[in-house]
Amino acid sequence: MSKVNEVVKTKKGYSLHIVKTDKYKTNTLVWRMKSPLKAEEVTLRGLLPHVLQSSSKKYPSTTALRSYLDELYGANFFVDLAKKGEYHVMSFSVEVANEKFLKDSEPLLKKGLQFLADVVLDPNVENDSFHDETVGKEKRNQKVRIQSVYDDKMRYANSRLVEEMCKGEAYALHPNGILEDVEKSTAEALYHYYQEAIQKDELDLYIIGDVDAEEAERMCDEIFSLQDREPLKLSEPTTTAAEDVNEVIEKHDVKQGKLNIGYRTNVRYGSEDYFPLQVFNGIFGGFSHSKLFINVREKASLAYYAASRLESHKGLMMVMSGIDGKNYEQAVTIIKEQMQAMKNGDFTDAEIQQTKAVIRNQILETIDTPRGLVEILYHNVVAGKKIGLDEWLESIENVSKEEITAVAQKVNMDTIYFLTGMEG
Repeated sequence: MSKVNEVVKTKKGYSLHIVKTDKYKTNTLVWRMKSPLKAEEVTLRGLLPHVLQSSSKKYPSTTALRSYLDELYGANFFVDLAKKGEYHVMSFSVEVANEKFLKDSEPLLKKGLQFLADVVLDPNVENDSFHDETVGKEKRNQKVRIQSVYDDKMRYANSRLVEEMCKGEAYALHPNGILEDVEKSTAEALYHYYQEAIQKDELDLYIIGDVDAEEAERMCDEIFSLQDREPLKLSEPTTTAAEDVNEVIEKHDVKQGKLNIGYRTNVRYGSEDYFPLQVFNGIFGGFSHSKLFINVREKASLAYYAASRLESHKGLMMVMSGIDGKNYEQAVTIIKEQMQAMKNGDFTDAEIQQTKAVIRNQILETIDTPRGLVEILYHNVVAGKKIGLDEWLESIENVSKEEITAVAQKVNMDTIYFLTGMEG
């Protein structure tokens, strides 16, 4: 495996992560901003990256901004919002060609970094406000993004499960914001929120590619000037475990029922049970050789799909399945049986080995792309840990059957959410 050598430097106001690798033909720059999720800010924050990506002081229109990217040999630029545990993370990514591969060696890395700084640190602002028209346009887009969750029933069921399971917890919030609050978000309020974020968020800049690390660092010192900060951190993570399993049944005009079950794993990224939990999830429902897939989907033919996934920074596991309404009781029973089998240690060494191999391949596939690599490395920022990739792979390899059975005891069913058709 090619070693991932991440050098992290603490700069004034941000952390610089440089991963020198000759694996890619491009250089990828990712700027991340992280802050605790809060109901009163989530909608403004859901809007902000989209407004910033529309224009900047230097490129006052979307057309100007996009044509400059074309000049940089068709550089790519995109923004993204995500929830990592109870943190709300904005990402700004620029991919530029590596000048080593061009006939005329333009300083593309420097231009890419300068472009990123222009967009994030020097926005299109006048009279203490973002541009009204831009904000209006992006508010319409934001409504569509929030609404689109309702139209995709798989996403809707997942989102509703989280809302029901995490009532009163920040994790219940959607990263794109709250529909009712979009209209209230003014261009002035958004700019004031932006100023606060730039001063208080935890900021990380990743540079990934075949670069000269010292030269890249010099460029960043020249281009980025920020103020020191003590970034906002979450207090101890909130969890309100259910006394009894909470069951929610909702009826919509759907052909196929969506049965989603949420569990509290009581294990987070960086804790010693984290790697056994990964293997546990793989055997239980994570992959196509898992118990859920084989027993719920294949043997009992009850589900169109059945799988589980972890939310590592919040300590949750979600089971997702598509079933006919009439099979609800039976499907819940079989899922509970598979969980009991895990708690009883009812799985083979062959299943453990197969799962470890799939996890290993999945990690190696993820780091095959620069963005995937950033995803993996950023876990450490969110959790305040230092787990290297080699340590990750080795820890998975060393997980024992006893550890998997032990971690299974910590996993408790919390909420069953079922979206079903009008009849029945």
